[in-house]
Amino acid sequence: MKRFAALYAALDASAATLDKVAALRQYFQAADPADAAWAVYFLAGGKPRQTVPTALLRATACREAGLPDWLFEESYQAVGDLAETIAHVLPAADNPRDLGLAQWLEQRLLPLRGQPSDAQANALAAWWRELDTAGRFLLTKLIGGGFRVGVSKLLVQRALAEAFDIDAKVVAQRLMGYTDAKALPTAARFNALHAAQAEADAGQPYPFFLAHAWTEDAAALAQRLGDLCGWLVEWKYDGIRAQVLRREGRCWIWSRGEELMTDRFPEVVGLAERLPEGTVLDGEILVWQGSAPAPFQKLQQRIGRKNLTKKLLAEAPVGFIAYDLLEWQGADQRTQPLRSRRALLQALCADTGLPLSPRVQAGNWAALATLREQSRERGVEGFMLKALGSAYGSGRTKADGTWWKWKVDPFSLDCVLIYAQAGHGRRASLYTDYTFAVWNRPPADAAEAAAVAEAIARREPARPGALQLVPFAKAYTGLSDAEFAQVDRVIRAHTLEKFGPVRSVRPTLVFELGFEGVNRSPRHKSGIAVRFPRMLRIRHDKPLHEADTLAQLQAMLDGPTQVPVAGNRSTA
Repeated sequence: MKRFAALYAALDASAATLDKVAALRQYFQAADPADAAWAVYFLAGGKPRQTVPTALLRATACREAGLPDWLFEESYQAVGDLAETIAHVLPAADNPRDLGLAQWLEQRLLPLRGQPSDAQANALAAWWRELDTAGRFLLTKLIGGGFRVGVSKLLVQRALAEAFDIDAKVVAQRLMGYTDAKALPTAARFNALHAAQAEADAGQPYPFFLAHAWTEDAAALAQRLGDLCGWLVEWKYDGIRAQVLRREGRCWIWSRGEELMTDRFPEVVGLAERLPEGTVLDGEILVWQGSAPAPFQKLQQRIGRKNLTKKLLAEAPVGFIAYDLLEWQGADQRTQPLRSRRALLQALCADTGLPLSPRVQAGNWAALATLREQSRERGVEGFMLKALGSAYGSGRTKADGTWWKWKVDPFSLDCVLIYAQAGHGRRASLYTDYTFAVWNRPPADAAEAAAVAEAIARREPARPGALQLVPFAKAYTGLSDAEFAQVDRVIRAHTLEKFGPVRSVRPTLVFELGFEGVNRSPRHKSGIAVRFPRMLRIRHDKPLHEADTLAQLQAMLDGPTQVPVAGNRSTA
């Protein structure tokens, strides 16, 4: 644990890529393979499940530190991070031990889940007495499920490649599926990542090739990308990006998040069984309504459900639409140009009846830009632009050719900041996670909006039917560090109440919030949930009474009627 805690501290202390890679490389070379296996799991994106409830963590820490709850809360508010607060308030270790990371996870943390509260509290107290401050901080992060570190999977791949002198692309391939929660990290799995020769598992997918976001206007397309004839244009669907594998008489379905999802989509397994042996496809899992894709909310009904009832299968039937052919007759096709892979894929889909993502036709880039304006009516997010000469790369790279995602402009609303919470990592001392609200109806004027703000400041409950602010979204991205610092100062100056790590804030700031989609949600007070919210800007120019209303949000929800995506789509 000490070695991993030191690595965590080194990664958190530096923003320089070379420093991070060097720290990772040194750790992988020196660590026990069983410990390194777990380190790769967490650093590459594996998520620890919460082992002990947060309330029990706090209560046990208060007891061990001899602190009243109010004093612990004050310390927490000053520090801004629960694990860091606990690490600092506890007395010095009186029973130091140095167990490896694998021992901690496999012999202690994993068996702790589900035990009685007394047993969990006693174990926590004993473990904290064995660790120094850095070790306690890391342990509490792992126990609470809040482990985060500023390292990308790409840096982990690079460090492993440098540490053991192997091709980074080979490492990227071997890491696919490594963080799937169904298979625990082991020394053997870690050693297989860097072995000179390693036999690939039949069910292992390829690294996904990711597109860059096109952020320039439509006029720049011709200048930057050249003739439209050199590009494959497809609709950008809002489903689950997935690879379908057919090898050794079996089928596997992997999400882009490297989660094995075969058992959740029996319809896609049925499609995959039509494929010849040694075939791997890249594509999208979608729910269809007639000839158009259904909103993502419909697919969400299937994602988290382990019990697939006949009713659910009938209400949200899924299909798979193919984008690319990564393996054919057992041979890797990724280095072949897209035009060649596409020709093979078209023939395969024609033979098997598998749905093929249609090619969008337009006379020129200007005509394509006009067609893009119909995206929401068609139930899609915009276009994918893929160079016909491109290979299928690994991750978001331009080394193998370029793909672009040209998404439709986001929905946006002007809304009011009403709650704030401290961030994580380097932003743990700043309030960066915000809750936003809209008016339940338009204020009559600035005076009526100011009166509501005054009533909130006096902690008066909203009267039924009266003007009020209705919370509808949370966001924590989109602002610069300087803007976050500026908003943090306003939050601290206008805090009304504290609820654990959350502060209620006097309504003063208006933000423009962008988001990708709008769905009905009975779990939210507003009755609406938005997808991928992010802050576009602080509206210093907009007074409080000019923020948007719930009716405007509902109008986005109702939206236009969907039309078919394309006339030549095969039945999913």
